[in-house]
Amino acid sequence: MRMMRYFLIVGALLAGALGQHALGQPAGQEVKWLMVGSLRNWISSVGAEIEIGRTGLANEQIDGLIWPAQFTRQNHQVGKTLWLGTTNYYDRILKTTIPAKVVSVGPRTADPITEVMPVRFKMYGRFLAPNVVVDGEAATDNAARDGVDSVIESLPCDRLVESVLNTTIGVTITRKVMAFTQQNHDNYYITEYILTNTGLIDKEGLQVETKTLTGVFLGLKYRYGFGEEGYRQNPPTPLNNIGWGRNAVHQVIGTNPSAAGFEFPAHYAWYGRHSQSSVDDIGLPAYWVGGDGHLTAAQHAGVVTLHADRSSQDSTNDPAQPVSTPYLGADDQADAPQANNQYNQELMQRKYNVMTSGHPAQTQADLVGDATADNWGNNPGGYEQVDAYGPYTLAPGENVRIVVAEGVNGLGREQCYEIGGQWIDQTLTTFTLPDGSTTPDRNAYKKAWVKTGVDSILTTFRRAAGNFAGNYVIPQPPTPPASFIVQSGGDRIRLSWTPEAESSPGFDGYEVYRAIGRPDTFYTRIFSCTRSNLANAYDDTSARRGFDYYYYIVSKDDGTRNDAHPGVPLVSSKFYTLTNKPAYLRRPASSDMSDIRVVPNPYDARSVTLQFGTSTPDRIAFFGLPPVCTIKIYTERGDLVRTLEHSDGSGDELWDQTTTYRQIIVSGIYLAVFVTPDGKSVVRKFIVIR
Repeated sequence: MRMMRYFLIVGALLAGALGQHALGQPAGQEVKWLMVGSLRNWISSVGAEIEIGRTGLANEQIDGLIWPAQFTRQNHQVGKTLWLGTTNYYDRILKTTIPAKVVSVGPRTADPITEVMPVRFKMYGRFLAPNVVVDGEAATDNAARDGVDSVIESLPCDRLVESVLNTTIGVTITRKVMAFTQQNHDNYYITEYILTNTGLIDKEGLQVETKTLTGVFLGLKYRYGFGEEGYRQNPPTPLNNIGWGRNAVHQVIGTNPSAAGFEFPAHYAWYGRHSQSSVDDIGLPAYWVGGDGHLTAAQHAGVVTLHADRSSQDSTNDPAQPVSTPYLGADDQADAPQANNQYNQELMQRKYNVMTSGHPAQTQADLVGDATADNWGNNPGGYEQVDAYGPYTLAPGENVRIVVAEGVNGLGREQCYEIGGQWIDQTLTTFTLPDGSTTPDRNAYKKAWVKTGVDSILTTFRRAAGNFAGNYVIPQPPTPPASFIVQSGGDRIRLSWTPEAESSPGFDGYEVYRAIGRPDTFYTRIFSCTRSNLANAYDDTSARRGFDYYYYIVSKDDGTRNDAHPGVPLVSSKFYTLTNKPAYLRRPASSDMSDIRVVPNPYDARSVTLQFGTSTPDRIAFFGLPPVCTIKIYTERGDLVRTLEHSDGSGDELWDQTTTYRQIIVSGIYLAVFVTPDGKSVVRKFIVIR
């Protein structure tokens, strides 16, 4: 029976040798989201987040590493690749000993059936995400995506995603990705890889005769992209060129542990100058006609190595790891998107050669210099960064551990608006640099501020390194309330929350923040309390009729436990309670249908922002309604445009001026007919001017 099972596995392996899965989501892949901090990413069960691997859509090639996560189109991840190699390996399919055997996940294909095979994929949390409700409906992204499988209260991080994968070379990979929400540590993930020589070669745990593996290398390849917000809103350069990272620039530091000032090995990337931009595009300012110039690519993304075992016999850190840090063309023959094949000896040797290539004499960033990054080099896909760890010898049962942290940092969102706004303002002649000096050169000013992102990402690396060195014992903020309820009312919006956070160490109250119009914008604090004037509810009486409001609440401590900024309170993550559905003022229902009116009337597209703001430019409101009625909207000649069912018991209903077929209506005179269940009716005429 055991032998029959072996031949079935061999048959599956042969099938894998003859054909690969199509691009897009690999068969058998699962995805979990880490989204409780300011950095948000999807984690794949196959061991690496491959290109176009979540949605399968080429126009979403840049997908993941979202920072700052509060705002839309802040993706920085194009894709990741994992290589695992060994030398002098007897291949059961090829029936020969080959110099280098390499299994791969990525860049665009993965074989989770017969090559790198998930056997466990779980997410753990210190506590479940709060219940967030707006007007009786779940109103949080966490409801759909924060899929915690088990709660472990002693977990040192807020979320941990664990993957266990068997491989056809008999090495089992355990990958643990940890996310933290303390505000000084919520923009990076720490990932631990443990490579164990188990001899297990399939998903079901088939163990072949184990042997010592030599020359074992783990290769991790990172492809980044920047400026999604800018190029999608107003393409100043080719969309899919920037979107796949053609102009990404990569810098590597810390390759010589004997050098003065050595801290750690790391690499980071940023948006490089583009040849097709009509202005200086460092930071990719939003410079369309009438635009505000805010910077859409001021971020730096990268990876720091925190630990790599010296050997399977010595678990102390080897500061010389990774031993190889080459930059590689995204369409390089060693790892072209279509090239995964664990039985192609030539291809596997090329991959192994990359992992053993050492450190280039110059980094890609040094070679690019001030040139336009998209024109540099001869690889049409742009360039990505490789970290390779090894060589290790693994006897049966032995393992090695490698730990890295990946993060994103740079100018804050407010700074992106401030600096970009000054850069685009042609009335200004003097600009203040980060060191306090001034310059008349607006481009030099913008570049200097964008490059402060290097200091920011290095700060992120240092915090991750300190967190790891301290065995993940960092001061934790209070937990968030377990329930946050938002209820729209006639003259106020009522917010209430439960008191679980009040037993947290150092707890000292709550703060409530509000945004107007949409959730992906700036928030203003509207309420704060301390333990001395504690409250578990707040009425937002400053809300105005016709506007949408979004909220979040944080629990805070007394500021004595902040390791990075003493005196500043630690707060629970806003991403636990950030609402994604609007609350808005509703008038009490009227019993007199003569109270019904249309606002604004006439509707004039040129001045509509005076009514309900720029986020809802097509909104028309019907006020003074009965508790329940049907609203039928007709053109002047009697064509039915839209039917609305008003049934929430309030006196308000909002309409976005779309027809039944989701088309915006044109200028003209319209009739709204209001009919109650008992047959009472009234007609209101209104005018739309576009």
